[in-house]
Amino acid sequence: MGPGHLEQLLQPKMAEIRRYLIRLGAGAADAEDIVQDTVYKALLYLEAIDERKFSAWLYKAAINRYYDLCRRQKRFHYDEEPGDYAASESELPEETLLRREQKDLIERVLGKLNPVYRQLILMKYEMELSYREIASLLGISEGKVKASLYRARQQFQHYYGGEA
Repeated sequence: MGPGHLEQLLQPKMAEIRRYLIRLGAGAADAEDIVQDTVYKALLYLEAIDERKFSAWLYKAAINRYYDLCRRQKRFHYDEEPGDYAASESELPEETLLRREQKDLIERVLGKLNPVYRQLILMKYEMELSYREIASLLGISEGKVKASLYRARQQFQHYYGGEA
């Protein structure tokens, strides 16, 4: 993997991983630090990383670093990206308010989920990854992804029902 190819691969991937970490619950500064650490480690171990699995390796390293941070803090938290509530001109104020309340409720429920379940739900429904892609990124079988996503949806529904 040449330097030009590596830079071309890393730039969009770093931004994607940063956004993903923020959705998992990392603060923007923590997400940036984790991405920087991940890239540093990737450069250190570049020779040992299979090029076909480079993206999965980056995700796995970043997620593990995030979980380490969470263990140190002994809590999980969620930070929202500002500006998520822009209303279109054709939307009524009531519709904007209802959409915002629905989004807030979903975010609260996601914040209550087991971190692994939150990660799977975000990968499947926000990032729109296939079971195979999730399995590859996390280094687990497709069957385990499907079973874990089933449990994640069950937990989401349980909390969502309690919130409504």
